[in-house]
Amino acid sequence: MDINTFDFELPEKLIAQTPLQTRDASKLLIVDRKRKTFWHNEFKDVIDYMQAGDCLVLNDTRVLPARLHGIKDDTGAKIEILLLKEISSDCWEVLAKPARKLPVGASLTFGDDLLKATCIELGEQGERVLKFTYDGIFYERLDELGEMPLPPYIKETLKDQERYQTVFAKKRGSAAAPTAGLHFTEEILAQLIKKGIKIVYLTLHVGLGTFRPVTATRIEDHQMHAEYYYLSESVAKTLNETKKAGRKVFAVGTTTTRVLETVVKNNAGTFKEATGWTDIFIYPPYKFQAVDGLITNFHLPKSTLIMLVSAFASKDLTFAAYEAAINNNYRFFSFGDAMLILPIEAD
Repeated sequence: MDINTFDFELPEKLIAQTPLQTRDASKLLIVDRKRKTFWHNEFKDVIDYMQAGDCLVLNDTRVLPARLHGIKDDTGAKIEILLLKEISSDCWEVLAKPARKLPVGASLTFGDDLLKATCIELGEQGERVLKFTYDGIFYERLDELGEMPLPPYIKETLKDQERYQTVFAKKRGSAAAPTAGLHFTEEILAQLIKKGIKIVYLTLHVGLGTFRPVTATRIEDHQMHAEYYYLSESVAKTLNETKKAGRKVFAVGTTTTRVLETVVKNNAGTFKEATGWTDIFIYPPYKFQAVDGLITNFHLPKSTLIMLVSAFASKDLTFAAYEAAINNNYRFFSFGDAMLILPIEAD
């Protein structure tokens, strides 16, 4: 399948540069796969589309202040580092800019010797592996020196760093936010529980895949970057009970979807406690086994994320919904509006 199949024109003015004043003030485009229709709503009304006994699954990863500005020790050159994932104790896979100035053996200093790093390995896609040294606790040094790693299409300064975290962010390790979860407030979560909807959490730490565009002409040739995930025994039990009772599993975001589909695929169609690295690449045609409904933001053209959504809702319906969103001035990407794709069996 040609990558250009998933291209579309997006006016630059629709790329959200800042979050709305309140998280749940965003628009919500409802997509009905059964009737192949869609309509407009507000995110705070998402509660109306789930029923008692359904299960909402959220990604509780927390974004690291993963962007660091360092000085190369031998030349004084400025190098920007983006932490992607810890691959062993104090060894991190990173993106470096400019990467050509960071060969194996090169050393960097960050923030008046508070943090130092040496390049110990070059990756196949231009990434680097750095070994860090420091006094005290690494994450405390990172909190002192690091910046929130906003996507490159966001040019505005984020005044409140917590707005790039979900209200349920807990387990630090991501290089980017699971942005579909940014719309949820404590009040909405409480209302869902009151209605009888089960809320569970899994973890996927967002890594290199978020920052790497698809460069292959044939999407089948694209290789996803592996990301760490964890799904607990208690969450697996709740999900199995939900399915057995004939109720629906709603995934919040493509990250959550990828974990759920990975676990079910690896365990013969059932949920089990699982941890590891997933590089699952979901694109049409794909038979979903775990997810019934999907809440997601609006994604970049030709991205793996819009391919996943197109696999779930169908490519034609997804692109018709995107066209309607553009015509109605929806906000796109990380700080943008949301889409709810209903279960096919929904009335």
